[in-house]
Amino acid sequence: MTSRLLRVFFALPAIGFVSHAADPEIGRTLKSIEKRYNSVKTLEAAFSETYKLQGQSRAETGVLYLRKPGRMRWEYRNPEGKLFISDGKDAYFYTPDNHRAEKIKLKETEDLRAPMAFLLGRLDFSREFRDFSTKAEGSSTWITALPKTDDLPYRQVRFLAAPDFRIERLIVTGQDASVLDFVFTGEKRNTKVNDTMFRFKLPAGAQFVDSSQAGGER
Repeated sequence: MTSRLLRVFFALPAIGFVSHAADPEIGRTLKSIEKRYNSVKTLEAAFSETYKLQGQSRAETGVLYLRKPGRMRWEYRNPEGKLFISDGKDAYFYTPDNHRAEKIKLKETEDLRAPMAFLLGRLDFSREFRDFSTKAEGSSTWITALPKTDDLPYRQVRFLAAPDFRIERLIVTGQDASVLDFVFTGEKRNTKVNDTMFRFKLPAGAQFVDSSQAGGER
């Protein structure tokens, strides 16, 4: 699953919609979300993640750290030790259950965790999607986006925007009908995040696969 999913993770930096003018209220909401996150240099938030496919389900939790440009760290607490890091050039994924780490070029990744990568650049809801809709949930708002093309690994993105335009939840539906659901809590903006957090250190004795190089396993 990792190599197929890693591309989606970085397929969404330009998540957006064709037009804000079609619905002025949606346009105002999207502009406010853009303003909130474009003013951020670093971000920290707790996350819970649920992955579902063909009746199977997996739930995990951890802490997400983002630092512009292009750096992120998904540090899992359950399962403990699982790790996904982007240093702005490459992505590293480590799973403690098989004691294996993989390095992948960002442009070649396809990971459904990556929808949060759109916060690592200049957020602009004006590209990539051909349609959108909204639905209220209490004081928050669900926004659903459909991609312009069918050749992407995902077919729908939904995110829940709080009244302060914070993204509370993100749901990505893959072309294979898989669903990855994130809930974010305790968001902290512009906190001190050291660059060393985005440098991957191979755990002692772990198998390392360098997929950024042809045949690069060691």
